[in-house]
Amino acid sequence: MSRISKNVILVVLTLTSSAFLLFQLYYYKHYLSAKNGSGLSKSKGSRIGFDGMQWRAVKKFIMLTSSQNVPVFLIDPLILELINKNFEQVKNTSHASSTSECKVFCVPRDFTTFALQYQLWKNEEGWFWIAENMGFQCLKIESKDPRLDWIDSLSGTEIPLHYICKLASHAIHLVVFHERSGNYLWHGHLRLKGHVDRKFVPFRKLQFGRYPGAFDRPELQQITVDGLDVLIPKDPVHFLEEIPHSRFIECRYKEARAFFQQYLDDNTVEAMTFQKRAKELLQLAAKTLKKLGVRFWLSSGTCLGWFRQCSIIPYSKDVDLGIFIQDYKSDIISAFQDAGLPLKHKFGKVEDSLELSFQGKDDVKLDIFFFYEETDHMWNGGTQAKTGKKFKYLFPKFTLCWTEFVDTKFRVPCETVEYIEANYGKNQQGL
Repeated sequence: MSRISKNVILVVLTLTSSAFLLFQLYYYKHYLSAKNGSGLSKSKGSRIGFDGMQWRAVKKFIMLTSSQNVPVFLIDPLILELINKNFEQVKNTSHASSTSECKVFCVPRDFTTFALQYQLWKNEEGWFWIAENMGFQCLKIESKDPRLDWIDSLSGTEIPLHYICKLASHAIHLVVFHERSGNYLWHGHLRLKGHVDRKFVPFRKLQFGRYPGAFDRPELQQITVDGLDVLIPKDPVHFLEEIPHSRFIECRYKEARAFFQQYLDDNTVEAMTFQKRAKELLQLAAKTLKKLGVRFWLSSGTCLGWFRQCSIIPYSKDVDLGIFIQDYKSDIISAFQDAGLPLKHKFGKVEDSLELSFQGKDDVKLDIFFFYEETDHMWNGGTQAKTGKKFKYLFPKFTLCWTEFVDTKFRVPCETVEYIEANYGKNQQGL
């Protein structure tokens, strides 16, 4: 009896264990696996795109710059456009917020572009070494500092202009902005030297560096994008609008030095007083037109002075600016009068040969010529004040670039030689 009871108990225990094991298998298959599966799916869904190289490279770069207190800010046109389209949503996203999908930094692209102001960078060499130790392959682009070209003993001093740091298939382009005396930011041309591997990255796809560029100093704000804290321009639309019109050309310092070796500079009190007044008038005109949102450029004798000798021609007695007629605004006269510059002459009309002249201090005059566009050329009209005789001056079509003149950022025709020759002929040295 006891033996039978033991066998029965053994069988019952075996059956119970088997049933419990079957129940565990069933429970795992139909409940836990479903629950874990949905959990994994949800977890995977909440991290869509975050395993992409673009996001990983940006994250690692931000970790690097944050740890070294390198004040970089995002200037990538594609990324800024995506941020701007969803700006309200991005602005209200905090770092602690759960991010369901990588929507910005995971878009397909070869580069992500950041910038920094060089004067705020305290540990350049240390940063470069740490970047390479974190797995980045970095290329440093240097060239001579154009701000020192006027000084023979310092001309040729090199400064960093661009860094390109590659992590696997994605690269970070770090544009180095330098402060200029006109209170704006400038970056240099990305020119590859002979030893550089042209296959390091697809250089032709870079958004910055094809030519030097000039930008207003942006105010920055911090936002969270795809779980990453980044600085961007506070007004991304304005920065994006600046990019296609940012090309910068330097004054020709070498040629200016040669000019003054041949023609001595006029250092008389009268000449220096005029140049001071002309500089003040130019800066006031620039401030007034900027408030109106009107594009303008250095024209006629003022442009010649910039091009030939990097300074105001002391015997010119006036300041000349050009404006496209399509940028004319009806309140331009009242704006200058409010700035303390009364209207002296108005020739022509908006439809034909408009020219405005304003009176500055000490009889220094501001002349504004309006340019009209035809199919294959541009022109502006001129009127002789005493006789009323009209003239028409033809120019080849031109675009506008930034430059620095009298410690201020001004536009000039990019095709400067053709513009100057249309005005003064091929030999302007003795004018």
